[in-house]
Amino acid sequence: MLVWFILTALSLAFVVIDIPKTPESTVLKWAFGILVAFTGPLGAVFYVLGCREPLKGTHQQYVSATWRQVLGSTMHCAAGDGLGIIAGAAVAGVLQLSPWKDFGLEYALGFGFGWAYFQAFAMKDMVGGSYIRSLKETFIPELLSMNLLMTGMLPTMRFMMERIEGANDPFNPTFWFTVSMAMIVGFVLAYPVNWWLVVNNMKHGMLTVIANDQAAGHGGGAHDAKVPEGAHGGDQDGDHGGAKDHNTGQRPSGATILGMSILTFAFLLGGLWMTGEFF
Repeated sequence: MLVWFILTALSLAFVVIDIPKTPESTVLKWAFGILVAFTGPLGAVFYVLGCREPLKGTHQQYVSATWRQVLGSTMHCAAGDGLGIIAGAAVAGVLQLSPWKDFGLEYALGFGFGWAYFQAFAMKDMVGGSYIRSLKETFIPELLSMNLLMTGMLPTMRFMMERIEGANDPFNPTFWFTVSMAMIVGFVLAYPVNWWLVVNNMKHGMLTVIANDQAAGHGGGAHDAKVPEGAHGGDQDGDHGGAKDHNTGQRPSGATILGMSILTFAFLLGGLWMTGEFF
């Protein structure tokens, strides 16, 4: 654990120092910082391979690969929802809540923070500046992604907390090591559903803030919600060069979205069953 914390500190320092030079949206820069704080060197690798501009002026082309777009989408979910889940776990540990109350608090804080702020509020400019519209646009994508992230994080935390002394105490370093491992597992499980969301025009991926955007007075701020006519945070009136659209088709039907929602909840229930505490 000591080695892990040292590597995490070094990784976070590298990203914090380096990322200001990357022409990425502000909210995604914050998301990378949060992700690296909990996934350590893995998060730093994600940043270098998935977002860091290899040569000046190549960021838009570099992040256009679908897997990088999905990486950005998953990272954004893991940072926002994951931070809320971890906050809920910390509060539940201090208050020694029952399993169901613990789960409810973690889910509410995770989904609430990830949806209401990290997605809808931070990204409202991408849908014309309307927070209400942004809430509507991001609800289903955030729900599906959150369910899979929670499916990975909850059983991992429960499994490790039962086997590592002090791991359920947020004042003990073992707690933070445990939630870091849970974040990594949740990230892996959330990646496939984010792939489906991105290629089906329901969620953005990486974005690129170009000089023209800054000169126009936008300041390279957080523009991160589903782009109506560019599935992956692509160009919108030439201002946001996130990535070219890989799929210009229509969004899935309501029946398909409902089916995916049911499937993600089934995975979540399976995660609860695996812990042995809920059923």
